[in-house]
Formats: sequence, C-alpha cells, structure tokens
Amino acid sequence: PEDCGVFHCRGCWTVLGDSLQLCGQEPPGLSVFICFKVTSDVTWEDSLLVGLEGALLGCTYYLLSCRSCGLAVGFILYSSGGNLAYLRGLFCFFKDSIICYLLKKQMIIEASKVNFPAVTLKE
Repeated sequence: PEDCGVFHCRGCWTVLGDSLQLCGQEPPGLSVFICFKVTSDVTWEDSLLVGLEGALLGCTYYLLSCRSCGLAVGFILYSSGGNLAYLRGLFCFFKDSIICYLLKKQMIIEASKVNFPAVTLKE
C-alpha cells in the first residue's frame, strides 16, 4: 500500500508497530498514533500511572516501553473522562518517541511530520 509505514523506537530503532494497525485520529492535546496491535518489543508493567497535567490530567494509564532500550514510547489508557474514552485499551505511541520508515518512499521521517490516511473507530 502507498501510505504504509513502520514505527521504530527513537532510542534504538527497534520495530514497535506499523501503520496497518492505526485505528483512530489523534485527539486534541496529544501527539500520538493510536494502534490496535504492537510488536512483542513493546512492554508495559501492571502498575497504573495517573496523569497530573495536560491532556491526560486525571486519567490512569499503563506506560509503554521499548523492550530493547527501555525508552517510554507511549501508553494504554485505562480510565479517562468521556472525551478520551474511545482510546481505552488501545496502544498510543508518542510521536516524539518514535521514527517512521515509509515503505514506498524508502525514507525515514519524524513521526510528527507523517500524515497517514484518516482512520476512525466505529462506535
């Protein structure tokens, strides 16, 4: 497909996921890719964290890390207000923690500069 990309850890270039698993649009205030699935190189602990500021204020979530280098690469939202409810249980990659490799163009690009086709979750 034309617009396929692979998501790599910014710290060590480990493959974390790909654009075929994208399943939602980035919410206001969060710079993330939202995915259904990730690779086995993405890990998270059983302990919940609480958002103390920004878009995740008052939310609880599991922090996602790269298995290879330990870099925090995103989160899985556990509980939130209604505006972020659609993200619960999904994998959210921080755009500033990953690099994208675009398959067709064979180039590496900052995740914040990539525009994948719009994907929406059905209610």
